[in-house]
Amino acid sequence: MFGLFSRRRNDPKTAAEATVPARRRSAGLPADLMRKVRRIEIATNRLVDQGVAGDYHSVFKGLGMEFAEVRPYQPGDDVRTIDWNVTARMGTPFIKKYVEERDLTVFLVVDVSGSLSFGSRAILKRELSAEIAALLAFAALRNQDRVGAALVSDRLELFLEPRRRRTHVLRLVREILDRPAHGGTDLDRGLDAVLSTLKRRSVLFFISDFLGPPPVRALKAAAARHDLIVVEIVDPRDQEIPAVGPVVLRDAETGKTALVNGRRFARRHAEQRRRERADFLKLTRKLGVDRLELRTDRPYINTLLAFFEQRKKRLRR
Repeated sequence: MFGLFSRRRNDPKTAAEATVPARRRSAGLPADLMRKVRRIEIATNRLVDQGVAGDYHSVFKGLGMEFAEVRPYQPGDDVRTIDWNVTARMGTPFIKKYVEERDLTVFLVVDVSGSLSFGSRAILKRELSAEIAALLAFAALRNQDRVGAALVSDRLELFLEPRRRRTHVLRLVREILDRPAHGGTDLDRGLDAVLSTLKRRSVLFFISDFLGPPPVRALKAAAARHDLIVVEIVDPRDQEIPAVGPVVLRDAETGKTALVNGRRFARRHAEQRRRERADFLKLTRKLGVDRLELRTDRPYINTLLAFFEQRKKRLRR
């Protein structure tokens, strides 16, 4: 892991404790933070308007269909939808009309540990996470679905109950961008805390860089209870670092620095990341969950739309 020597495991806070700092910081937000939030809102709403909301609707179905009304039969209608009671009463064919009963909850679990505050390209991993979370949340709101969220590190940092409110999404974006990076990463522990609170079955997006050993136990539990999609945020330097002479590396999660042999460390780092990534990919395939890889060095919209299309095709089978 570039710049990361270890992932510390600290004692978790309760959900109530995790929300206190957020309330305290709600007043007097810095102007640069508000500009970032506004930019993300404008950009993601534009993408929603350009078709992401429609793709989202076709990919994430509701709980079923509910009866809406009856209307006269028209040539080409499916005869299986004929309402025989009304037809007999009226003396002419009538069919039943149904509408999709969505009542869908989208829940976003976002890793805000120290490693997400790194980026070797134009955007930090944390900023990309905020954009993706906003895009998915605004698409859900456009389809009248509820959106909830949790921020995790080595504990549950913040839990936002599902709502159908634009201000709810904007708060989520602010929290992702503004929450101080501290502590290490224990995604098993963080996700466990979310699952113990999230009782309703949801479309669950888990957004993280997934550096380090994969959270096997928590991902298994999430996949068993929810429609789980893991969104992997990747920076090129996560996988490989320059094989140069002596370099000073800083741990993004502990703040510690160390002088290392660049060439030797680069080899070890690349081998470790290959093993961890192979384990992560193997786990997602075994669990049958969708995985979406988004990178800081490439535009993400085409990748996201291609993911929607692939999922749509699979659901048609």
